[in-house]
Amino acid sequence: QVQLVESGGGSVQAGGSLRLSCAASGYLYSSGYLAWFRQAPGKTREGVAAILTGGVNTYYADSVKGRFTISQDNANETLYLQMNSLKPEDTAMYYCAADPRTREWVGTWRPLDPLSGTSFRYWGQGTQVTVSS
Repeated sequence: QVQLVESGGGSVQAGGSLRLSCAASGYLYSSGYLAWFRQAPGKTREGVAAILTGGVNTYYADSVKGRFTISQDNANETLYLQMNSLKPEDTAMYYCAADPRTREWVGTWRPLDPLSGTSFRYWGQGTQVTVSS
């Protein structure tokens, strides 16, 4: 049974930093994507950052490029999100997600979008990040 457990959220002032962690258990896949998503109240869920398993390729939403860094520690089965220069608009519930696929069947095969929340198979419960101005 796959379990993803996030930690590291909290309250911080604008300009501050936080590091989120996602501990993965039972996730034995060596392919696919690991990712962070977030959802603010009244807004749709958005992809923040993703990493191709193995750590070679990373993907970021434009809104966090240059400020957030995604990484994984294979030995500890942990995914991280280092968030610097935080802004009030970064306030949201942050979710860790994982999917062993790199493509999906939608009547035809297409590449799985690593920043699309509609495709990921496994999800954590979330950790709240609040940034005050």
